[in-house]
Parts: sequence; structure tokens; C-alpha cells
Amino acid sequence: MAAGADAAPAVAEPEIPNGPAPPAPTDNAADRFYDPAAMAAARAGLRQEHGGMSTSTVMVNLAEYQARTRGGAGYRWEGQAWFGGDIDRFVVKSEGEGSRRGGLDSAEVQGLYSHAIGPYFNVEGGLRQDFKPRSRTYATVGVEGLAPYWFDVGGALFLSNKGELLGRIGATYDLRFSQRLILQPRVELNLAAQDTRETRTGAGLSTAELGLRLRYEITREFAPYIGVSYDRKAGKTASYARALGENPETTSLVVGVRAWF
Repeated sequence: MAAGADAAPAVAEPEIPNGPAPPAPTDNAADRFYDPAAMAAARAGLRQEHGGMSTSTVMVNLAEYQARTRGGAGYRWEGQAWFGGDIDRFVVKSEGEGSRRGGLDSAEVQGLYSHAIGPYFNVEGGLRQDFKPRSRTYATVGVEGLAPYWFDVGGALFLSNKGELLGRIGATYDLRFSQRLILQPRVELNLAAQDTRETRTGAGLSTAELGLRLRYEITREFAPYIGVSYDRKAGKTASYARALGENPETTSLVVGVRAWF
């Protein structure tokens, strides 16, 4: 018997298409038996129900009480809502924080048009309105999405009506201990191109937040969490804070809830 006679025959690797999707077929057999106009309407409805419909979501990423090591107790929120389809949608974002003694420290709302530039990333553009510590309106452009290894990342540039240029980058990662228990590291960095005394913002890296939050998903839509957050003002931003009698650095134990619907 020849060597290798019992070996399995080689199987050719399937060819993976790498071009544009083929056009939709036009030879609709049902049109020969039913009213073509009625069948065209049925096919349009089918496409609408399988990816072409408009949907909406409200996501509260952070809604928490903060027991701070300095400056007393505080609170923080961050969330967004959107309406639209898989490619184009309108997005509203909001975030802010405050303290029990001093009231609201910062608050902003963004209204953005979001357009998918690939399966995992969207580009966004629109306006941001700050209410605290000073009223400012910014033109906004940014990108957000899901990076390799399942990191949620985002970045944006903001140009104010007074010519101030700001930047923000952030990332989170979900480390799953089980289907319901999830540890989420989080980082957010805010930057500025110039010193602005009115908004108490210094050039360069202005603020940084590092967080670690452990949540338990009672349902997918509702997850209480506990964790720790380290916040630091840097450079001239820290100097502005000290001049107002504030501490530029604080660590907080946090208790909150993450929810969406």
C-alpha cells in the first residue's frame, strides 16, 4: 500500500468575498401570481423590519452618590439618548456633577448628529451647551465606537463661541466575572488649548478621572453598582481650584445605578 493512501483528501479553502455586496435580485417570482405593486410594498416592509426601522434608547451610564475624602459628599451623572437607525441618528448627551454643600459644579448638554463610518464606529457633530461653571456654546466634532478587544472609546473636540478649543478622550472596558457581575475600569481626560480664567480651565491636561465600578445586572436594563473614583485637576486648572479654596485632588467611594430603556 502506498504511503499516505489513507490520508484525508485536501480541502480547498473557501474564497472569502472582498468586494461590494451583490445587487438585490429583481426576478421576484411572486409577482407572476400576485399584484406586483402589493408585493413591492411587502418587500419594502420586510426591509424596514429587518434593519431599516427607527428606534430609540435612553442610557444612564452613571447616576451616583459620591462619598468624597475631601470636600464632602457629592453626586455625578452621565448619560445619553438617541433616535434613528443603524446609520444615521440624533443623539443627546449630558453629564455633570455637584456637591451637597456647594450645589451644581458643572453641567453640559450636547445635541449631535451621528453617522456610522463602519461596523463599529460613529462620527458625531453638533453643539454642546455648558451651564456651569460658566455659560458656553461649543461646536462639536467627535468619534466613538468599539475598539479591538471590546474597549468602548471616544474622543471629541469643542470650539467655543469665544474661540476656546477643548478636547476630551475616554474609554471603558467591561470585565465579566459572570453574566451578571461586571467590573468596569474607566478613564476620562479633558484637555484645553489655552488658559481660560472665566471657566477655571488651564492649558494642557486640565482634569483626569480614573474609576473602577463593580455592577450587578439584576436585569440587563437595571444594574446597581459600587466603586471608587479618583479625580484630579492638573496644571493651571489646579491653581484656579486652589485660589477658590478647593482641593484639586479627591478620591470618592461611589454608589449608583446604571440603567437603560
